Amino acid sequence: MRPYLSDPRITYHRLERNRGLGAALNHALSRAQAPLVAYLPSDDVYYREHLEGLVGALAAHPGASLAYSGVRHHYNKAAAGQIDGSPLQLVQVMHRRTGDRWLERDELTTDDLNRMYWHHLTRRGPAVGTGAVTCEWVDHPDQRHKIVREPEGGINPYRVYYGVQEPLRFHTTVGHHIDEGERYRKDRERPPTPPAPDGLKILLVGELAYNPERVLALAERGHQLYGLWTDRPYWYNWVGPLPFGHVQDIPRENWQAAVRAIRPDVIYGLLNWQAVPFAHHVLTENPGVPFVWHFKEGPFICLEKGTWRELLELYTRADGRIYSSQEMQDWFETLSPELKGGRPTLVLDGDLPRREGVQGERSPRLSDTDGEIHTVVPGRPIGLHPETVAELAAQGIHLHFYGEFTHGQWRGWIERAKGLAGRFLHLHPNVNQEDWVAEFSRYDAGWLHFFRSENGGELRRANWDDLNLPARMATLAAAGLPMLQGDNSGHIVATQTLARELDLGLFFRDMQDLGAQLQDREHLNRLRERVWAVRDQFTFDHHAGRLIAFFREVIGERQAAAAAEIVVPTGHAERK
Repeated sequence: MRPYLSDPRITYHRLERNRGLGAALNHALSRAQAPLVAYLPSDDVYYREHLEGLVGALAAHPGASLAYSGVRHHYNKAAAGQIDGSPLQLVQVMHRRTGDRWLERDELTTDDLNRMYWHHLTRRGPAVGTGAVTCEWVDHPDQRHKIVREPEGGINPYRVYYGVQEPLRFHTTVGHHIDEGERYRKDRERPPTPPAPDGLKILLVGELAYNPERVLALAERGHQLYGLWTDRPYWYNWVGPLPFGHVQDIPRENWQAAVRAIRPDVIYGLLNWQAVPFAHHVLTENPGVPFVWHFKEGPFICLEKGTWRELLELYTRADGRIYSSQEMQDWFETLSPELKGGRPTLVLDGDLPRREGVQGERSPRLSDTDGEIHTVVPGRPIGLHPETVAELAAQGIHLHFYGEFTHGQWRGWIERAKGLAGRFLHLHPNVNQEDWVAEFSRYDAGWLHFFRSENGGELRRANWDDLNLPARMATLAAAGLPMLQGDNSGHIVATQTLARELDLGLFFRDMQDLGAQLQDREHLNRLRERVWAVRDQFTFDHHAGRLIAFFREVIGERQAAAAAEIVVPTGHAERK
């Protein structure tokens, strides 16, 4: 803009902080004086005749509210008007100035420009196209819609990229609605728990994945929480500023100085493969604080992404190691002698929900009304092919599939399964955590990932399906649902070990075997009550005391090691 600022027709405004696209455009519209408005985002291009063509279209159609040109996009493609699957883009639109305003961030964050503004204009009059490609919507990784829309972007990438401090209302064209302000209002308004006399200062490093509010169980016990977050989260990797409060963020710039000033008792690095590079950076730059590494998922992805060395160093160099399952620990210990013994170790699933969020009474079951069996899959129907759904339907077994974002990713699967299973496949929108019990308890059983293990009892043959404890285990446990999984007897499978140990589910060889077991109502009811009885074990609060005790063990060992290195001036150097 600098070369144009000497032109008296050009006015430059800079907002004090980033308040979102809608606020910036409303600021400009409130100061616009011309009867026509056009937009040129800094990453897009006007061709020479662009504005002339749009002005001409509006002049030729006095009743039109806006005009749009054709647009070049993705560097070598072009559309004569609106790009398939996208709203009209800012760069291709000119409209008559009105009193309408754009949706702002405090109202809704979305990638749908029609919802943000265009629909106001088209209610006043039609939109007309020039048919000529006179501008370019430039394709690059930091386009706003890519930062906003899952799975490439999402609420947490958006939060980090734009430095958003406040809770968001967020709804993209492919994802489900998230209202952080309303969902976490009670937590934000709750007075902080006074620090306990022996409370710890805990620095959370990385990201919190699903169920981030679980860490409030630590704050409620009088421990002080601080956050230092990865700058490359995925949409489901929760990072600060956290919408429920009670966690004090420290800046990434010169974070070492901030850590020295805070003097935390322990650094708690977590959780998934996306956090590995940043957690490793903190480990290597750690200014002398005990470091605990907690890994949930992704060892094979770390190999694929080139961060395998960093992952192994997080485990070998950490003062304390937390594994998501015993199978995961056993598998890692086959990789290096350094991982066997010598350091405090804990087994704890890192994605467990907070107890307060999964309370409630069970709902009547659908099967009590229609006499048919109803099963549920809260998320991707992994391992359930359309033909599998048809086999279930042939036995009168329904499958209820939740999550509109996931539905968008599984459109072909849904169409084929619908064609094969008919009325036995049901689609439902996403369910927030506080509604898990009421919603999912209506079903007879719930699906874990369905797969056939091939490791034959040998850990080095195990893959991620074998080692994983999927987050949906806690979802199903909260509702008291028996868990369905293939019978992988003779193989090392974490979900199978846990489900057999706690007596949580049904194991089956094929769909006919499963159908026969589901028809045994007495056994199913017993399992249902069993899962309900142990459901608290699938909450983070249940294990918070163990985790704090583990932190204290790590801190104690670090202090003892430091004390052993003290040189005492007694005439000659000696170890104390």
